[in-house]
Amino acid sequence: MIPYGRQSIDDDDVAAVVQVLKGDWLTQGPHVAEFEEALAARVGARFAVAFANGTAALHAAAAAGGLGPGDTVAVSPLSFVASANCARYVGASVVFGETDPATLNLDLATVPPAVDGLVVVHYAGRPVDLAPLAAPAAPAAPAALGRRPRVVIEDACHALGATTPDGPVGNCARSDMCVFSFHPAKAITTGEGGAVTTNDPGLAGALRRFRNHGIVPQGGWEYDVESHGWNYRMTDLQAALGASQLGKLDRFVARRRALADRYRAALAGLPVELPPPEPGGFASGWHLFVVRVPDRRRVYEGMRAAGVGVQVHYVPIYRHSAFGAEDGSAYPHTEAAYAGLLSLPLFPDLTEAEQDAVVERLAALL
Repeated sequence: MIPYGRQSIDDDDVAAVVQVLKGDWLTQGPHVAEFEEALAARVGARFAVAFANGTAALHAAAAAGGLGPGDTVAVSPLSFVASANCARYVGASVVFGETDPATLNLDLATVPPAVDGLVVVHYAGRPVDLAPLAAPAAPAAPAALGRRPRVVIEDACHALGATTPDGPVGNCARSDMCVFSFHPAKAITTGEGGAVTTNDPGLAGALRRFRNHGIVPQGGWEYDVESHGWNYRMTDLQAALGASQLGKLDRFVARRRALADRYRAALAGLPVELPPPEPGGFASGWHLFVVRVPDRRRVYEGMRAAGVGVQVHYVPIYRHSAFGAEDGSAYPHTEAAYAGLLSLPLFPDLTEAEQDAVVERLAALL
């Protein structure tokens, strides 16, 4: 089976983990700090705080931002449920905007007015244009929002390595915090893992406390627990792998981009809707290559029967029972997109022969 995504691990990665296994630290230690410094430098942020996984990082961002009961958080509907659950974890209410029918990202103009928080998902690695949002210290916002939400979180779990006219995704030029995931299907992997970047020292401190039970060391054996927190720490094993992988990020993203271009050329002329071109100044991280096909169920089953592990990203969040199992009538663009979504295999180690087999099978089914 050709999977839709897969990690790319080499001998350098293995050696980095073995070095930690032979050392003094296995849990959170010096390698975590080194990975955080390298990640912050790579994306141009002042701080990076590592977590056990991307969901923990989202939870921490919502908590550190002060979101809670009585607050309303707007979320992209076309995403994994963790993008919305982070608000619910802290007791906030969730509302959805509508999907841009071309980019499949959140259409900022459809965000309900006067929300307290905003979680913006860079779907498939394509950055949302956040130009309508001013920098975190400024109050400006799109007319639809009425004001800038108190907390703006970028869910960039798909978008490490992506860029915008403001620079690398993760520099928080127009957000308070930016969240990454290091799941094996993502741009780089730590096995499981995540991180939050920010330019605010207060938020960085709150994030670090939150991942470690709310503890504040007070010297020697003494410490205080100042707030609720969790054990969301990343291990040194994960961090060593992440640091090794981070050094290959540019190569990984370049390979994803080359494969995406190759898909475009090979699928041209077929009855399939391709991702739109990127506007000037923007570059996707190409976590996913998502097409829209007719008769999606038949195509999905035919591809998997042929050994091609296509996937659907995602069932819209509002359709899930935990979010009310809405019929989607309020989100016609999201529903229209969901009806045909199909993610084709895309990862750095995908060979051209494997990609040709994917295209050949898809063409036969279409």
